[in-house]
Amino acid sequence: MIVPVRCFSCGRVVGDKWEEFEERTENGEQAKKVLDELGVDSYCCRSIFLTTEDKVEEVAQYKKV
Repeated sequence: MIVPVRCFSCGRVVGDKWEEFEERTENGEQAKKVLDELGVDSYCCRSIFLTTEDKVEEVAQYKKV
């Protein structure tokens, strides 16, 4: 799935925070701490960060038939 630009429920912009979130969590920081520092407070927006997997590079390796 491609990272959504806006929250599906409330419509807030969340796509601009994805790269920093992904980088910091891969470096071992807790997701809760990173989301708090990024200012992502509502449950609906937090669920997007915690459940989305970026599959663009995986899908891009296949050719269109």
